[in-house]
Amino acid sequence: MRFSTDMKTILAIGAHAGDMEVTCAAVLAKQKKRGDRVVLLHLTLGEGGNPRLSPAAYGAQKRREAESAARVVGAEVLFGPYKDGELPNTEEVRLYVAEIIRQVQPSHIITHWRSSIHRDHANTHNIVNDAVLLASLEGVVTNYPRHRGVKAIYFTENWEDPEGFRPYLYVDVSDEVGMWKECVTQYQFIKGGISNFPYLDYYEALARVRGAEAGTRYAVAFDVDPFEKKRVLEELS
Repeated sequence: MRFSTDMKTILAIGAHAGDMEVTCAAVLAKQKKRGDRVVLLHLTLGEGGNPRLSPAAYGAQKRREAESAARVVGAEVLFGPYKDGELPNTEEVRLYVAEIIRQVQPSHIITHWRSSIHRDHANTHNIVNDAVLLASLEGVVTNYPRHRGVKAIYFTENWEDPEGFRPYLYVDVSDEVGMWKECVTQYQFIKGGISNFPYLDYYEALARVRGAEAGTRYAVAFDVDPFEKKRVLEELS
């Protein structure tokens, strides 16, 4: 996948702190190195994921970890007001995200794929897609003017969102894997000790597989909306 040479603002919107970093922080780091603005929005902290800590205590920890992870890749970070496991798929949340889109003015948005075993992920996908439309409408009144400049929405590859995901776009991140590791290991759940799932091993191996498919050492893959999978040519090239 090739981005244009113009400066971009990339807004990565995840259901939980850590979702966007583990799936695509290598891409975010690459774009930041090229001079782009990178913003992370975590709709929830994922504060319910540590059985040994209360949601309040783990939420405070996840916020600190998210801030540290953002600093590694040079990103700004925003936090939504919603609860882990209870992200509502409502008009209120759509308007909240539309307001953030108008505030940040992204040229590109990265978020979850449509199908997931985690309801928060699937809700985020639907919320973000609708919020992009709402942010562009003159009749939707918020504190910021409408934004019609979202050029593309890319969907990340997450182990919890496998159904129907088909790699469509690949970004070579061979030079950013080290920074990705530094970023994601700011989170305790990535380093181990909370979940039995081997996050670091899984996503590094996945990047190696996608790299093999793309003809590079490491790559991150994205899918796009099926309606975007169309090219119009005057002749075969």
